[in-house]
Amino acid sequence: MKTFRQVGAVTMMNLRSLPQRFGTSLVIVIGIGGVVAVLVSVLAMSTGMIRTMENSGRDDRVIVLRNGSAGENGSSIPRDSARLILDSPGVKRDAEGKPIGSGDTLRLLNVYRQEDGAEVSISLRGVGPKVLIVRPEMKIVKGRMFNPAVNELIVGKAASKQFKGVAIGDKVTTRGATWTVVGEFTTSGDSHESELMADAETVMASDHRISYQSVIVMLESPAAYQKFKDALSSNPALAVDVNHERDYYKRQSATIGKVISVIAYVVGGIMAVGAIFGALNTMYSAVSARLMEIATLRAIGFGSTAMVVSVLVEALVLSFIGGAVGALLAWLFFNGHVVSSSTGGVASGHLIFELAVTPALILIGIIWACAIGLLGGLFPAIRAARLPVATALRAV
Repeated sequence: MKTFRQVGAVTMMNLRSLPQRFGTSLVIVIGIGGVVAVLVSVLAMSTGMIRTMENSGRDDRVIVLRNGSAGENGSSIPRDSARLILDSPGVKRDAEGKPIGSGDTLRLLNVYRQEDGAEVSISLRGVGPKVLIVRPEMKIVKGRMFNPAVNELIVGKAASKQFKGVAIGDKVTTRGATWTVVGEFTTSGDSHESELMADAETVMASDHRISYQSVIVMLESPAAYQKFKDALSSNPALAVDVNHERDYYKRQSATIGKVISVIAYVVGGIMAVGAIFGALNTMYSAVSARLMEIATLRAIGFGSTAMVVSVLVEALVLSFIGGAVGALLAWLFFNGHVVSSSTGGVASGHLIFELAVTPALILIGIIWACAIGLLGGLFPAIRAARLPVATALRAV
């Protein structure tokens, strides 16, 4: 109990003296705050991208690709195969008994960003006539739906805000065709809002293609997945892979998400090294300025444990404040900020998404801050504990 009382007394003495050392304490807070702000804001990009991609799927919807294809852009499904897929057991049917699905095709087209005029590639998705049933989350918010067999397209809400020349009434030129934008749609903020959509048969005719790249199927229920997959796997006329749509988009975002996370931790780690040295310097200065106080406490019977814990607690308190400030700044300036980035997965087009500073990222930032404070305060704390009383008194 004596040791705990000593630790409490010395620690409270240190914390009460922090305002007197405001300048040196601020160095730790600012340094660690900067590390956390950068780390959290970069990780927010990965989190926002993955969240947007995963929101693109439903449990009762699947995507069918050619066997071995990593993504839609590397897949090819002939019309005959698409019909077999849609006629398979487990596929949901409409009131007329027709299967609910869409043969999709993708191609890239070049547009210009609103903010800087840079040329980027986005996806033009050709979809089937039942797309609004296959994707019930898809709603036309401006203009109208495109007509089949006509060079008309609709633009995602996110894409319309980010890119020039895709407003309703604008003309979009691709290889072999000129398209008129006739409407704007939303899909509740998922990755398809980064795309343009048109009639699949018209897109394939303009590109002289004869195959779809994927078939999107609405199932009778999520439980029908295995029945549907088994039916396709056992059909010798088909060589396809079946994926839950949510799992497919999760895989598509996994690689770029990992890259962004690695960049965040590498940059954050480099900055953390600087913050540790800053904390070391500050805490060593704090210990040196309190040599008389430390020597007096040691002389009247306070143990070395109290010295170590008090210095570490001071470093942790300052680092926690810095971490909280850095996380708050990241949330204020970056949470919900809309960016566009090449994903390499969605037909290599640009994905538009919001940065997401989640509670989990804030916790990660504060843990990093406390780790930096612990490392920065450890050696000064050991010095304070090992410093002989006579040496401390002579140094004053």
